[in-house]
Amino acid sequence: MADYEPLDLSTLCNVGPEALGEGQAAPTGPRTFHGLPFLIGSAGREPGPCFLGLGKGLRDEPLSVPVGRTARQVVVAHRLLESDLEQGGMPGKPVAEYVFHFADRGAANGEAVRAPVRERFEISVVPTAWGGLPFLAVADQKNGLQPRYEGRWGDAGRRQTEVTQGTPRAYVLWAWTNPYPDRPIASLEIIPLGPRFVVAAVTLGHLDEHPFVRQGARELQIVLPRPEDAAKPFDLEVEVDRGVATYPYALPEKTAEEFLADDFKGWGEAQNPKSSPAYVEVAATPSATVTVKQGGEPLGAVRWGEVEEKGVVEPTPRLRVRLLDRGRNWVHTTVLDDETGKPVPCRIHFRSPEGVPYQPHGHHGHVNSNNGTWHLDVGGDVRLGQITYAYVDGTCQGWLPRGDVVVDVARGFEYEPLRAKVEIKPGQRELVLRIKRWRNMNAERWFSGDSHVHFLSTQGAHTEAQGEDLNVVNLHQSQWGHLFTNTEEFVGRPSLSPDGRTIVYASQENRQHLLGHMILLGLKKPIMPWCSDGPSEAELGGTMESAMSHWADECHAQGGTVIIPHFPSPNGEPAALIATGRVDAVEMIRHAPFYHLEYYRYLNCGYRLPLVGGTDKMSSDVPVGLYRTYVYIPPDEEFTYDNWRRNLARGRTFHSGGPLLRFTVEGQQIGDTVVLPAGGGTVEVEATAESILPIHTLEIVQQGRVVASTEEPKGSRALRLRAKVKVGGHTWLAARVSGPGYAQSIPHHDVWARGVFAHASPIYVACGGEWSLFDGEAAQYMLTLVDGALAYVRERSPQHRPGTATHHHGEEDHLAYLERPFLEAREAIHRRMHQAGIAH
Repeated sequence: MADYEPLDLSTLCNVGPEALGEGQAAPTGPRTFHGLPFLIGSAGREPGPCFLGLGKGLRDEPLSVPVGRTARQVVVAHRLLESDLEQGGMPGKPVAEYVFHFADRGAANGEAVRAPVRERFEISVVPTAWGGLPFLAVADQKNGLQPRYEGRWGDAGRRQTEVTQGTPRAYVLWAWTNPYPDRPIASLEIIPLGPRFVVAAVTLGHLDEHPFVRQGARELQIVLPRPEDAAKPFDLEVEVDRGVATYPYALPEKTAEEFLADDFKGWGEAQNPKSSPAYVEVAATPSATVTVKQGGEPLGAVRWGEVEEKGVVEPTPRLRVRLLDRGRNWVHTTVLDDETGKPVPCRIHFRSPEGVPYQPHGHHGHVNSNNGTWHLDVGGDVRLGQITYAYVDGTCQGWLPRGDVVVDVARGFEYEPLRAKVEIKPGQRELVLRIKRWRNMNAERWFSGDSHVHFLSTQGAHTEAQGEDLNVVNLHQSQWGHLFTNTEEFVGRPSLSPDGRTIVYASQENRQHLLGHMILLGLKKPIMPWCSDGPSEAELGGTMESAMSHWADECHAQGGTVIIPHFPSPNGEPAALIATGRVDAVEMIRHAPFYHLEYYRYLNCGYRLPLVGGTDKMSSDVPVGLYRTYVYIPPDEEFTYDNWRRNLARGRTFHSGGPLLRFTVEGQQIGDTVVLPAGGGTVEVEATAESILPIHTLEIVQQGRVVASTEEPKGSRALRLRAKVKVGGHTWLAARVSGPGYAQSIPHHDVWARGVFAHASPIYVACGGEWSLFDGEAAQYMLTLVDGALAYVRERSPQHRPGTATHHHGEEDHLAYLERPFLEAREAIHRRMHQAGIAH
């Protein structure tokens, strides 16, 4: 006998689809709902009556459906054809009685069991009103998942929910549990009580289970024993006929012990790109079949009841599954600062020893299903490779598995990360963790900030900054084509946290696809247009309305600070900006030779350029402050946003992707100028780098050349260097730290795999007069870029025809307006070349 058996009602059917009303359609013939078989009408799907229609105008008298066999459950697919609930009617209105008559007289109360059928309880109209699903019946459609990797444009926001709720497409399904499962049921008598309804199908259940899922999802590990299957790029699907399954996800390749011993505690781990091991969450009836596919090919199928009974099942040589669920507790977690004993903002990750995440309630286990997150779902969570962390205020709550749990907690670069194994005992409701500050840069008057953040809200920026122990977040409104972002965040003033330790300032990044980008800090009013000259920055068909130099001038007129982000790319106008003194600092966003070469080139040509660090955060797989700027504010100045900007522009900065630097030349600090007699001499240089992440090489750089270094091939938490450096004339010196040989950096687990490194702004050494440097080759390089940008403006940039438009600047000659800063830059470079005796 089949586990579920549909009855043939075709000889009793008295109405067809027309009974449902105009425009209403319903499936007929053999059908499967929730993995259960139903027969609607006849198996051959001949036209004609296919439903039992009852109630006024259809059939007023009772109808008897022969059964003649035992059943543990009876599942009825039916629907109400009329309702007055939206006109103020009462739910619970009697629709019918279903009377189950037994073949013998041993049942209680004689030979029948009566079950009421009431509106919004056992039966409902279809489609149901929003929020009007029945209390005791289920929709004919299962709950499910959104398409994992694609979908309609209009579903972009809904796609992030991942799930779909099952709603009635044609019927609702009501299950009656037989109190006498060993007694044959002679018949089901349907007694209509007035309202019109149809019965589409009746199915008998012969298993000792409820036909529909009643338990929560349980974690199932998926292992592909064959190496060739396991090594394939992740492409798994899990299907459940009588239940549901989440998307499957790869589990970490490392064991829990390897994870606990890893050097990157608190800072993620590499994403496992393979298909095994993996996990999925399954909620199913015991009779359900769970099928695992790879690339659409079935690898094997298991019965869920067998998995729950045995724990481990290997249905084929290509598939092994293991039940990981050990029970769970709702736990309130508090993370305390070890020094103050008070809850401290941080980011946190919980996982089982196998790697299944258990994030605090309100936070993701997998941000955007581990897909790309540009401009989507940014805020409150961050993903570093395999791991998604939740930003919390020091407290959180949610499910944690019983037994061993791995916790991973971090708070910026000045706290020792906590990665440890804890035990959650049955009944445990509280968990207390402690993290310890090992370096207090604020106490040393260094204040950290991220120069470059997008898409967060102001409050979200505060939350994440506090979780990363970051003092300043520069949040930027900007434009991508026809997308304008963070418009509502701009208020023209700083937003301070209640304790005054965190400042968020929503300002602006103006952008042009060829000439470059520009960060404008501290704006009181927006500078428009935000972007210019068409995609990918400005709108399709846009014209060139401004050079970056004009934006810089407007920013300075407001008392703002100008930074070239991700210096120097796009590499069109930076040379002109630097040549004309319109730049206050440059931002290095990667550890790469090109970025270093460009930075040193301009320093060698005599331009004082402070270095800042920023993330250009545009997704949830970049933590705010992963690259950050430490700015020194003297003790006689308060920590304010304006003082932070002012000292940044003075060059009192170092860029950090983890290591914390101390650097002096003759006792002078970063950004200072050491004065020597004409002819130079020898200076004493000291540098220290300390880090929660491994560092290997600490170097002193003079005009781009390494003049002193120390290295620890196996990596270290601290490197120190003291050296004597000969100086023969005006020069600059800087300290930098990174991985083996410095050129090789140890990558972070953010989306760009940025290197762990730090680099100080220069200390300048002047010999016998005001500091000055000049490099003829660099000047020629700059002049070439200026001429190229000018040629672009004149010959290729899109512009409105003269006389057909007025412009934001109000000048009549728009081309002259665009050309002016480049002509100024050309003149400035020529003047310096002339002063150096170089013909041009």
